[in-house]
Amino acid sequence: MLYVGVFLICLSVAHTGGTGLLAPRFPRPRGPVLRSQYSYDTKYFTQPVDHFSFTTPDTFDQRYLMNRKYFEGNGGPIFFYTGNEGDITMFCDNTGFMWDIAPKFKAMVVFAEHRYYGESMPYGKDSYKDPQHLGYLTAEQALADFARLITHLKSSIPGAANSPVVAFGGSYGGMLAAWFRMKYPSSVIGSLAASAPVWQFEGLTPCGSSYSIITEDFQKGSPGCETHIHKSWDLLTQMGQTAAGREKLSSMFSLCSPLNTSTDVGTMSQWLLNTWFNLAMVNYPYPASFLEPLPAWPVKEVCSLITASSDVLEGIAAGATLYYNYTGQAACLNIKESAVSSLGDLGWSFQFCSEMTMPTCMDGIHDMFPPPAMEHDCIHHPVQVHMEGDTQAILDPPAVWWQKYHCCQQHHFQ
Repeated sequence: MLYVGVFLICLSVAHTGGTGLLAPRFPRPRGPVLRSQYSYDTKYFTQPVDHFSFTTPDTFDQRYLMNRKYFEGNGGPIFFYTGNEGDITMFCDNTGFMWDIAPKFKAMVVFAEHRYYGESMPYGKDSYKDPQHLGYLTAEQALADFARLITHLKSSIPGAANSPVVAFGGSYGGMLAAWFRMKYPSSVIGSLAASAPVWQFEGLTPCGSSYSIITEDFQKGSPGCETHIHKSWDLLTQMGQTAAGREKLSSMFSLCSPLNTSTDVGTMSQWLLNTWFNLAMVNYPYPASFLEPLPAWPVKEVCSLITASSDVLEGIAAGATLYYNYTGQAACLNIKESAVSSLGDLGWSFQFCSEMTMPTCMDGIHDMFPPPAMEHDCIHHPVQVHMEGDTQAILDPPAVWWQKYHCCQQHHFQ
């Protein structure tokens, strides 16, 4: 029996126990991020909250970032980034490819923010208040926003009326870029969908593919690295069974809060699992600070520390410390903080529940991740969404794959 969990390729979501919250996908950066080297103007465009019915006349201001430095008009191209689940400035500052090629193509560069993220909140502070306010957070509505914005740009910017538009996106943004070309072929002539898990839905891709690929990344980083990580799960559990062992782990990893219970040790294991998942995502061949300030080829750097130690857990601690404290400015590591502040974990949790669930699995045999500890019986119940303290069952399992892979869980939006 595979240990089946609901995660995301490139956008992993995991439950870390105890709080009832969907754990945010990405660890919170503690060092200074690299300062943006790109310049742009910040603009806003009024969008309807609902593109597909006449149930509400409400509108909101969608933020977008634009650079026309290289655009000469006369039908020059527009490079259009389909914003994903976070503050658009973060994606703008970390998407160098568009900026690198814009001068060559004399292109206008546009980064459009996804509704319900960053500053593009349809109902301001009440956007996550209840189903009536949050229900317009869908990929379909976001794509319609992008199409309408492109029409506005072409009609309002001199020389852009006949400009071809190419969509760019990464991860969920890459999925949007691909779907944008499919759903709105009159708006874009093509799209570049980077690391876009468009095939990671039920029945399209083997559920273990992502964790197998990540394991290969670490194996290439340094021979034996994946073996050390594979061994660490049992060692971590064993040491965490006693108070003395938990105290040693807390000291070894320089944790901000001590491990007091076996549940805390389980949270730490999940934190490490997310760490290795995220590290593989940002294994860039150059220094970057998308999730954390990191050196070039960070998997190789982390693995060199892991394999250099004769003590498996000490090596794991050294590797985790490099990931979370490469700048040396973190006083301790907080295993309960696992979200980048610029990424909208609440919004993504809603999307994850309602339409973006992509089941993946690990077995501890074909990958370096924890083997199954027990068989999970999934309960076919609607998802309970908590908004501002009030429990409301608003999300029925939308499809068979949800019922098959998602154990009944309560999600809180506060």
